[in-house]
Amino acid sequence: MAFLMLKGDALPLALPAEIPTVTVHGTYLGPDGRPLAGTVTFSAPSMLVFADSDVFVAGPVVSTLDENGRFQVTLPATNAPNMQPTGWAYVVKENLSGVIGGRTFSALLPKETPDVDLADIAPTDPATPNYVPVAGSQIFTGSAAPVSALGRDGDFYTQYDTRTLLGVTSTTVTMWTRAAGSWAKVGDAIRGAAWYVNTTSTPSTDTKVGDFLLRADTGDVWQRDASGWGSPVMNLKGPKGDTGATGVQGPKGDTGADSTVPGPEGPQGPPGPEGPEGPEGPQGPKGDPGTGSVNSVNGDLGPEVVLGAADVGAVPAAEKGSAGGVATLDGSAKVPAAQLPTGLVTAVNGKAGPSVTLAAADVSALAASARGAVNGVASLDGSGKVPTAQIPAVTGGAKNAWTPQALGFEAWSVDPAAVANPTAKAAVVGRVYLSGINITESTQVNRVVIFARGWGGSSLIPGARFYAGIYSEAGTRVATSGQVSNLPAAGQITGTAPGAKNNHIGAVPIPLTGTATLSPGRYWAAFLVSAGSSTDFYYMHIQNESPSNPGNFFLGSAFQRHWCIASGQSSLPTTVNQSTGEVGLDPAIMALAMV
Repeated sequence: MAFLMLKGDALPLALPAEIPTVTVHGTYLGPDGRPLAGTVTFSAPSMLVFADSDVFVAGPVVSTLDENGRFQVTLPATNAPNMQPTGWAYVVKENLSGVIGGRTFSALLPKETPDVDLADIAPTDPATPNYVPVAGSQIFTGSAAPVSALGRDGDFYTQYDTRTLLGVTSTTVTMWTRAAGSWAKVGDAIRGAAWYVNTTSTPSTDTKVGDFLLRADTGDVWQRDASGWGSPVMNLKGPKGDTGATGVQGPKGDTGADSTVPGPEGPQGPPGPEGPEGPEGPQGPKGDPGTGSVNSVNGDLGPEVVLGAADVGAVPAAEKGSAGGVATLDGSAKVPAAQLPTGLVTAVNGKAGPSVTLAAADVSALAASARGAVNGVASLDGSGKVPTAQIPAVTGGAKNAWTPQALGFEAWSVDPAAVANPTAKAAVVGRVYLSGINITESTQVNRVVIFARGWGGSSLIPGARFYAGIYSEAGTRVATSGQVSNLPAAGQITGTAPGAKNNHIGAVPIPLTGTATLSPGRYWAAFLVSAGSSTDFYYMHIQNESPSNPGNFFLGSAFQRHWCIASGQSSLPTTVNQSTGEVGLDPAIMALAMV
């Protein structure tokens, strides 16, 4: 450790550069303006230790006035970091020629004020104490950002931003510090989360990340993230409670007083039952003979006159149920089967007999056994649609064209034959590669396939770990492989040419945890090397790695066909957001398959 003596104006040349210093200067004149002569002495504690610089500093500094009565001296700051001792001040002694009773006083020289005129800090009033600190940092406040002319280096500024939304008043606090002549923010703005209650959607303006919104009409709760409110995170509305028990019946009230107003006349009641037959009365006197030719009918009055059925045009009772007579109805008032004629229908579709059985062909119909059979008819499922099993599979794709199905895939991000042959690209560990795939009809898949430019298999590279998955256009993950630790080498399918087989070039299918049925729409296939080294897996890519990639050419709703989540991913996220992704990172060629 070096040992330095404090020594006048030459001090700045001797101190290590990391020790902060303060330059002190001043001018002494007589009443008539002539320059005074003499010295100004600055004394520190007996010994200063700067451990970081491996140096001791000791002794007073004596600065002599020049011919203009001026002096200037550079000294270690009284608050230098890691200096021992701390909490001390310089003792200033003025020795001026011709001036009796030179002053002695103390002064702090903090590093925040690197230039000090002694006239600004020395006591001039005998009533003031002999300890005169130099002004340090100040703290300003306001509601807007600080202007550049405010304060000095080392000062602080507290900005208070108060906003009111839906009756909730919140204040955000931002700290600023001034250095090198400019104001800069210290960390992020500070404000606690706020709760809002509303019955409609709430704008994101004047809200902060972490704020909550409660929909009073539905009970849904949202929490704002960096891109806005997003989707509900929970619901506060509980299930409907059970019906409560019936309360105890109250006591019967008192009978009201009789009404003094007559009520309306009620409706007429029904007639009463017929009374019993009375006794036969005495025979009346015989009446006068009539003037007609009939004296009696069936023995009533006069000589008997008996009429037969033919006399009144009736059917004789003896003819009931007999041939040529009338039918006798049964107990249900219908003609008995025994009295009905037989053999009324003699033939149906040319087939005769009292019992005719017709086959499906007799009425130009298909037999029930033809449903679901060859040359028969389709049997609809429970939703009234033709089952998938009765729909022929597309095995060759469009006529005379190379399609994904023609090469064993269900869909792909791009026809690899149309891609230039770029240099090999190593998959970056922690980067999620996403390639857009368009599904035009309901499709089942259970593999995500990536075109490898060099993958020797997990037996050769056991430390590599992988994830694959499928995301919908909304950014929701609809299928995943989970972590995969064992993948076969690329280019090993029977019939692969030696150049591709020996260099491990070809399709690498990564199995999903189950079969996914994709409805028509736009999707992203995803691939991630979650663990391993930067040279474990090489892949085929589209040779256009800048943000101007023509694959990301669209109108209407945005859909990036090639993009990445740049780094830091150890597994596939639940959701992805293309607007925050990176579109200039080596697009991968991927496909979907059903194996």
